[in-house]
Amino acid sequence: MYGDDATIRTILTESGDTWAVVGLSTNRARAAYRVAEVLQRFGKRVVPVHPKAETVHGEPGYASLAEIPFDVDVVDVFVNSDLAGAVADDAVAKGAKAVWFQLDVVDEDAYARTRAAGLDMVMDRCPAIEIPRLGR
Repeated sequence: MYGDDATIRTILTESGDTWAVVGLSTNRARAAYRVAEVLQRFGKRVVPVHPKAETVHGEPGYASLAEIPFDVDVVDVFVNSDLAGAVADDAVAKGAKAVWFQLDVVDEDAYARTRAAGLDMVMDRCPAIEIPRLGR
């Protein structure tokens, strides 16, 4: 299991309110779009990260984590597992406190590297599911 309830709760409530959502675009059909809405309703600032750098949900987007000119608390990853490890490494370099790999995004080596760097991390979970499940 890559994310016990205590870690999930810590990320959702104590890791901070600025969430970079990697893979978030204006495409309303994508899960990232809907999950970002839930995060905003939960009080999070959602920062879109996508090659198109589009404004989504009122927040300007950036093409990469490195281009964000302010601190990021949590990096929420909506990319294929093949690409997710590099995003986790970028999150560590950015100084994030936690990394969240969405449903079906799994990279055990990235999990080990990220945890070894001192960040909290969950994989194969969705905050839009976990928020109500944990009574938030």
